[in-house]
Amino acid sequence: MNKRELVEAIADRVGDRKTATEAVNAVIDAIQKAVASGDKVSITGFGAFEMVNKPARTARNPSTGAEINVAESWAPKFRPGSDFKELVNTGGKKIGKKK
Repeated sequence: MNKRELVEAIADRVGDRKTATEAVNAVIDAIQKAVASGDKVSITGFGAFEMVNKPARTARNPSTGAEINVAESWAPKFRPGSDFKELVNTGGKKIGKKK
């Protein structure tokens, strides 16, 4: 599923494509800005987005064998929640917790 398909799926539930597009864009923008500023975004039942540090390291060029210095960097990370993992592991059929 890509962004366009996600908007279509949400449009089916909210009634129109414009509202769905604005909602998807707002959620993505809010998550990106929060994570980029160092905040952790947790969505209960879905998962958590956070920023992780990748320290500087020495790597090796596979073609030449020469050492390469890789600079420190930051990267976004997603950890799925237990409900999401359960849904994926059961092939989309929700089982387990009764509410």
